[in-house]
Amino acid sequence: MLVPDPKVVRQLLTRYATLRIAQAEGRTAAVAGELEDVTRRLCATMGTTSIHDAVARADDLLARARTDCGRSPEADGEGGLSLAV
Repeated sequence: MLVPDPKVVRQLLTRYATLRIAQAEGRTAAVAGELEDVTRRLCATMGTTSIHDAVARADDLLARARTDCGRSPEADGEGGLSLAV
């Protein structure tokens, strides 16, 4: 099985979270379209059909990548928090 690049996954999660915040502040057609696109890309990258599953798998992948590199979430500036949907 192919494993997604953690850097790509981190970028997708960051973009997803940013767009969710923008959506909460006031939904626009542009934000909705971008959010739909990044949701589809994140699901495809993580091999899921559900954004909830994609975020959970992405969190697991990034946690394993940190462990493999001997890094803590704090060292990556994450504080160990997942991107709950």
